[in-house]
Amino acid sequence: MDGEFYSDTRKVMPFASPRAETAPKVLIDSARGEVLDDGSPNNGNRIEIGPTDLAWQEWHEAGIQAPNLDAIRAYRLKRIVDTLQERDWGGVLLFDPLNIRYASDSTSMQLWNTHNPFRACLVTADGHMVVWDYKNSPFLCAFNPLVREVRSGASMFYFANGDRTGDAANSFAQQVVELMAKHAGGNMRLGVDKIMLDGYYALRDANFDVMRGEEMMEKARSIKSFDEQLAMKCASWSCEQSVFEMQAAVQPGMSEDEIWSVLHASNIKRGGEWIETRLLASGPRTNPWFQECGPRKLQQNEILAFDTDLVGIYGFCIDISRTWWIGDEKPRQDMIEAYKHAVEHMRTNEQLVKPGVSMNELTFGGHQLDPKYVARQYSCRFHGVGLCDEWPCIPYKEEFQDGANDYVLEPGMCLCVEALVGEEGGDFCIKLEDQLIVTETGFENITKFPYDQRLLGEA
Repeated sequence: MDGEFYSDTRKVMPFASPRAETAPKVLIDSARGEVLDDGSPNNGNRIEIGPTDLAWQEWHEAGIQAPNLDAIRAYRLKRIVDTLQERDWGGVLLFDPLNIRYASDSTSMQLWNTHNPFRACLVTADGHMVVWDYKNSPFLCAFNPLVREVRSGASMFYFANGDRTGDAANSFAQQVVELMAKHAGGNMRLGVDKIMLDGYYALRDANFDVMRGEEMMEKARSIKSFDEQLAMKCASWSCEQSVFEMQAAVQPGMSEDEIWSVLHASNIKRGGEWIETRLLASGPRTNPWFQECGPRKLQQNEILAFDTDLVGIYGFCIDISRTWWIGDEKPRQDMIEAYKHAVEHMRTNEQLVKPGVSMNELTFGGHQLDPKYVARQYSCRFHGVGLCDEWPCIPYKEEFQDGANDYVLEPGMCLCVEALVGEEGGDFCIKLEDQLIVTETGFENITKFPYDQRLLGEA
């Protein structure tokens, strides 16, 4: 692929907001000039979302290097196009909001879009990218010249169309036919990630050979560029500053919801986006794990555990877990034993991570949990991470399926290493998790947030 289309200009609807053009410029970071370090405009009136002044200040103080967003966008489009050409597919049609974000770097009501799929993105093998957006917000891709066309009409769900949903799907499919005829040279192999049933029927009736676009996109997204890694490190630093703020706010008598709300607020004020789960629990509610935070009030001298599952700055997921001891007494010895076991589990298993290691080795190698903890072990030992939890999901040996992940690690992959340690019928679980980047020679652990010294028995 020669990449010549990267410099092409938008051919349809080059949207610009007259209001934004006439509004006075408001700087995001007054210490910088016209352009921020990531290449985006230093303008609070801009359409694209991104880090706030607080995030920039904290990165500057910590010496954190910003990514180049134009480089990220070009790299991602090239990853998609190269994968299409390798597979001899004519294009890939995306409905998953995170796949659309990956291709176009644009967002629109992301959580609403997850259950009301009104957006779509088509990338053809010649690099032509089309986004179907909400008809009242066609300007949301205007900052990215790699998006060549903006259309509307991808809403193929019942709320939007009632009993005419099939007609809407047929109309959309005809647009895809037109675009594929022009840009895919008659190649009717079309990857699709997640589509409403009427939409699938319409594509099938239009004689498309529908391919597994979800698998394709997971593989394409799995290798992060240098600038994507920089963006993830920026998001990680900001996430950890938010976790520090939550830790400073914690007091016995606060509800789990009150504590969790601090992380939400701290993420948003730095330019982060949302949190995918409600995995914060206290005391006996940590066992079994996966209870969602609620009105229970944290008591003196008990544990508090959480999993961030946080979609932060630049849309990167920072998925780390910590367990804290809250109180003025020493933790119980069985808690210290479990915590040390969890740290050993993670620290030993992360040493497996390097290029060329098989994903099966990540299941069967390294540290194995003590049998008394197996019933409560986590759902995976490792998992990929990027714009969300991504492929691969590396199970424990009890859940291993032969042939599911017969691949090896490559430089640029990003993994989370997991530990959940507690006993069936017990009154606590220890939850820990760090985030890693696979390097050319091994791995880099980008999680800097400290472990609890009291639960380690060291304070």
